[in-house]
Amino acid sequence: MLGPVRAWRGADELELGPPKQRALLALLLVRAGQPVALGEIVDVLWAQDPPSSAVNVVQRHVGAVRRMLEPGLPAKAAGSRLVRSSGGYRLNTETDTLDLVEFRELSEQARRSAEMDAPDEAVELFVRALAPWQGPTATGIPPDIQTHPVFSAVDRELLTASKDAARAALDSTVPERLLTTLQRFAAHHPLDETLQARLILVLAATGRRAEALELYSTVGARLDEQLGVEPGPELRAARRRVLPRPAPIPADATPKARTGGGARPTGSSAGGSPLGAEPAHGPPSPVPAAPPQPREPEPPAVRPAQLPPDLPAFSGRRTELAHTAALLPEDPDAGPPAPVVISAIDGMAGIGKTTLAVHWAHRIAHRFPDGQLYANLRGFDPTGSVMPPDEALRAFLHALGVPPSRVPAGLDAQTALYRSLLAGRRVLILLDNVVDSQHVRPLLPGAPGCLVIVTSRNQLHGLIAADGARPLTLGPLSTAESRETLVARLGADRVAAEPEAVATIIRLCGRLPLALAVVAARAATRPAFPLSSVAAELRESQGNLDAFAGGDPSTDPRTVFSWSYRALHPEAARLFRLLALHPGPEISTAAAASLAGLPIRRTRALLAGLTRAHLLFEHAPGRYSFHDLLHAYAVELAHDHDPDGIRRDAGHRMYDHYLHTARTAATLLAPRSVERIPLSRVRSDAAPEQLNSQERAESWLATERPVLLAAVGHAARTGFPGHAWRLAVTLELFLDRRGHWQEQAAIQHTALESARALSDRLGEAHAHRTLGFARGRLGRYGEAERHLERALELFAAVGEFDGHARSHRSLAFLANCQGFHQRALAHYRPALAHYRSSGNLSGQASVLNETGWTHILLGEYEHALAQCHQAVELHRTIGDANGEGAALDSLGYACHHLGRYEHALSCYRQALAVYREISDRYLEADTLTHIGDSQYALGERESALDTWRQALAVLEKLNHPDARPLGEKLRRHQSSPVPDPEPAVGPGG
Repeated sequence: MLGPVRAWRGADELELGPPKQRALLALLLVRAGQPVALGEIVDVLWAQDPPSSAVNVVQRHVGAVRRMLEPGLPAKAAGSRLVRSSGGYRLNTETDTLDLVEFRELSEQARRSAEMDAPDEAVELFVRALAPWQGPTATGIPPDIQTHPVFSAVDRELLTASKDAARAALDSTVPERLLTTLQRFAAHHPLDETLQARLILVLAATGRRAEALELYSTVGARLDEQLGVEPGPELRAARRRVLPRPAPIPADATPKARTGGGARPTGSSAGGSPLGAEPAHGPPSPVPAAPPQPREPEPPAVRPAQLPPDLPAFSGRRTELAHTAALLPEDPDAGPPAPVVISAIDGMAGIGKTTLAVHWAHRIAHRFPDGQLYANLRGFDPTGSVMPPDEALRAFLHALGVPPSRVPAGLDAQTALYRSLLAGRRVLILLDNVVDSQHVRPLLPGAPGCLVIVTSRNQLHGLIAADGARPLTLGPLSTAESRETLVARLGADRVAAEPEAVATIIRLCGRLPLALAVVAARAATRPAFPLSSVAAELRESQGNLDAFAGGDPSTDPRTVFSWSYRALHPEAARLFRLLALHPGPEISTAAAASLAGLPIRRTRALLAGLTRAHLLFEHAPGRYSFHDLLHAYAVELAHDHDPDGIRRDAGHRMYDHYLHTARTAATLLAPRSVERIPLSRVRSDAAPEQLNSQERAESWLATERPVLLAAVGHAARTGFPGHAWRLAVTLELFLDRRGHWQEQAAIQHTALESARALSDRLGEAHAHRTLGFARGRLGRYGEAERHLERALELFAAVGEFDGHARSHRSLAFLANCQGFHQRALAHYRPALAHYRSSGNLSGQASVLNETGWTHILLGEYEHALAQCHQAVELHRTIGDANGEGAALDSLGYACHHLGRYEHALSCYRQALAVYREISDRYLEADTLTHIGDSQYALGERESALDTWRQALAVLEKLNHPDARPLGEKLRRHQSSPVPDPEPAVGPGG
């Protein structure tokens, strides 16, 4: 509809029939989901002169459209898409089947994001909303019908959206994302001064000042020629902002870039307005005369230092190191280096790409004072678990100080923010094990000053041709360098004593650094054995790593690995094989014990042996990972030696370990808030960790988070969908409190697919609820509500009314997020009724607290006090400390808004004591923030600032999204005495 009227079934475009029939379809689509009266249809199709047969013609066209939409429908059958309704017809569509409906929903989401001070997110939503637009609405129907107000109103909607998009672009850090779209709209509305003025400002904001001034001249001439008028106030104001200013602008008026925010407002933004932003009062300010510089986000909270450790026994590679040294100027101050790429073209694992890259990076790290970033992109990971660029970007943005919830949703937006953060800084970036040029391009900086080192098994022709990368072919070590490697690991005397054996070892290892390291480790553990025996064993060894075999058998790493493997104790060999079943990226000693079905103590000894043999790497105490070649070898061994039943039993033990330990941890942290889901008994030969404190539970979940996220997807793919959905639902509260909302949405989507694969309606219900709540956290309210409404249906169908009530509470929370507080109360009422009928005191108390909070948001503070008092008493009755703390905090919040600040502080301090006792660090910080608000309101400014600093320290340690707005608030009040307490969305999330 957003342009020519067209329709498809799958990939096939439909023939829409004669002009009047096409116009009827367009009318029904414009009013999709709403009844269109027969009289209105006649009025639109024939205006003031309908024929006597108009109604019959309409009915005939309706039948044709119905058959087109539902082929095979019997004659005169009603159908389900185009139905009779209220004396007319209604066309039923879904959001993702009609561009107009999708445009309206995305535009509304974008406006909400802009209102909530999240302009970058708004820009991305506007980009998606306006992308389908191809010209005037309903092009292709008769022109006299197309001009009817029902269609021109849509054109006005689009024009308004384009203007709103322009405003969001001016408030954002990525105005260029909307530039092309705005230019298209401006071309279709050449006399709309508001749109043209905003386009002028967007052009200037993207550094195209000359084009902006040229556009002003063009529009001015067009207005004079066609309307005989001069440019109006908006156009003239835009021109003034773009024109050079004779005097330099004061430093404190420099525009500040802003990034998108979350759903919980924290007050007005401080600092000057971005280019093109509309000030609340006063005339617009001109921009400086100098060319606009890239807007710099706030500096990173930390200086990243992510390089892996350098190899102590590094040797050789002198030619390659000389080549890399030539890529940088001898004088570091001579000028910033351009981004440089190093690639290995032979694609051979174990050749030493990473070793060389890390060694070189450490040698030159001092020349990049703003830090070093590292990512293993797993381009050739045997599990097929390639790290997509957006995952690497999220990790880099986190390392640069961006909290998880502030990371934009799209790859383009993430790349733009990443490049903005790196602009003007000297950072070394090591991108290890990439697939191809496209894999790495989003991770390249956009401005000089940074060095990028890339390793890959493929030659990156595209990067070399298009991005000026410098290739470096890394082949096997020379014979002399191979000997140096053995000397570094075994000692000069031992190597010198057996030159022939050493030559044989070097030849049979194919001068492959990884193979030499494994062989040397084996020889080092047998100091009494002559090297000739090592050489003899190498000659006799056989292997089966077909994927890595070359024309020369001496370069097959399988030969070296099989020899080392055969020297293992049978228990260690079995563990080595079973570890290949783990989803990665690392495994703990306890998880390895469950996987193998062995005691912890024995497992620890076996892992130590595998580490000494360089078949496993311990990168942190008690945490182990594979090299990719070794993992591939272990996978092949497992399939060759262990029957399907053995491997499935091991997988079952491993997933039991993670599911039951996660359940224990989540229950310790919030005993009455964790979803009650049915769990099968843990296998007797699995050993979930015994977490006996909230501190240990919090630490375990934080440490294992990457593994648990990988385990959800791996379980779904390897035949354990029940474990997949249960583990995802179990992790919901932890991920939500930590602000990992994008990760949450991803695993809850997997949970939903897994439950569907099992036809498990209870699992589907839980997954719809958790996925809906996660989507709501990301501001996707329409999507969220659909999932939650479906959860209500499924919970009711299976008779799980606690889940039904929980879904109502989630819907209420989303309603409060959007400012629909009466709707929230309507959802809380059935939830409370259920909890009362079932005698669930915890549920009753929670709903009373949440209802009280909603009354606070409505300004009904006395009513809120009554609700929250009841909640406190009920939580105390059942011994729910977590719930008691939340209700006390709400009670304090209501008192604060009634001006009873001393009472508020009393409630807050009681809540704070509870949270500290149960080690809930996030809610401790939330309550500290509220204490600071009341202290400030009492005029205790220094006490308030100190309390806010305590809260900020906790949030920063958690890397929680709330740290950013609190930090801004603290900085604002350190320089301004004006308090600005604001209500939040809900008690404790």
